[in-house]
Amino acid sequence: RDMLKIFFATLFALVFNQGVYIFGLSMTSPIDASIVTTTLPIVTMIVAAIYLKEPVTNKKVLGIFVGAMGALILIMNSQNTGRGGGGGGGGSVIGDLLCLIAQISFSIYLTVFKGLSQKYSPITLNKWMFVYASMCYIPFSYHGIAAIQWAEVSTAALVQVGYVVVGGSFLAYICIMTAQRLLRPTVVSMYNYMQPIVASIVTVVIGMATFNLEKGIAIALVFLGVYIVTQSKSRKDFEKEGKEV
Repeated sequence: RDMLKIFFATLFALVFNQGVYIFGLSMTSPIDASIVTTTLPIVTMIVAAIYLKEPVTNKKVLGIFVGAMGALILIMNSQNTGRGGGGGGGGSVIGDLLCLIAQISFSIYLTVFKGLSQKYSPITLNKWMFVYASMCYIPFSYHGIAAIQWAEVSTAALVQVGYVVVGGSFLAYICIMTAQRLLRPTVVSMYNYMQPIVASIVTVVIGMATFNLEKGIAIALVFLGVYIVTQSKSRKDFEKEGKEV
């Protein structure tokens, strides 16, 4: 019975989330896709309110708003300095909608399947989720993989792909699943705002951009937003106080 739950968790966390997002990104601009990803905490808060009966408090809304403002400032700053536009082409309504569907999918995973992270270790969940995801993707990717001329693939490309698989996917999901054990879905989703921060720091370190006051303010807003959400009251807090949720 739980294997079936893990399969559906895979659909929402990996297949629909990653797959649909990649399709959406290919159809829209990177700046549009980045902006759409800031909706994850908002959608997660709504899904958690409906499914888990988590209260939508003023503090939680304020934290999401403050964090979103910081993330958007970083994203728009990267666009103005030439990092965000690139060769992504113009925006697309369909592409933007696909990116939004990907965020909705992941918010459902964080909320509806939270119980799995309480019951099984992150390693066990990752093992089965990536096996199931591979089974779903192979029918669509087999011909492309079979056509690869492996002898012509550079070592640098293999290292980059390896990082995406191990660092950006496997280890990232282990961290997310571990966080699910300890934090509410909305709090977990708030850390999605760390992505533009890390991107900005990396570009500064490798010399592609410079650190300025605008970036500093944006990063401070993101951390402030996350802090406010973590301090908001949960359903259990209200139940302890004897209030109706």
